[in-house]
Amino acid sequence: MPGKIVKLSELKKIRNKWKKSGKKMVFTNGCFDLIHLGHIRYLEKAKSFGDYLVIGLNSDSSVKKIKGSNRPIVPEKDRAEILTALWFVDYVVLFKETTPRRLIRELKPDVLVKGADWTIDKIVGADMVLKAGGEVRQIPYVPARSTSEIIQRILKRYGNPKASS
Repeated sequence: MPGKIVKLSELKKIRNKWKKSGKKMVFTNGCFDLIHLGHIRYLEKAKSFGDYLVIGLNSDSSVKKIKGSNRPIVPEKDRAEILTALWFVDYVVLFKETTPRRLIRELKPDVLVKGADWTIDKIVGADMVLKAGGEVRQIPYVPARSTSEIIQRILKRYGNPKASS
């Protein structure tokens, strides 16, 4: 649903309407390359912490900086549209930086969510959200469910071209 993919300026206006009506915004971020069960469980749980779920999605250039030149597997426009097809995702906003700090500062979410594999002191923006009276929630990691593990499984099953050269 491309209408759910918005620019930060538009999302700020929407966010202000939510605040005025007392609605709670939940924010999380990530690459979401090769959507898998861990992502689905994580995002559905995140939605349960508020009224609206907003995802800050790393752009292709941002993913390359974080994960390396072979990533992402799925282009940003596809990743964004796939996320918006999920009933529990309200909006997706792309960002080019390696962290969502600017988005968090601008949107001031009521709830910031990350996986439990991140400690609070390592969660980007946690300091801002807590200082503004919001909350930071952690969702347990789903074991053996990650994009990196899926890629490794594919390479193992179907051959690693680098290994044969």
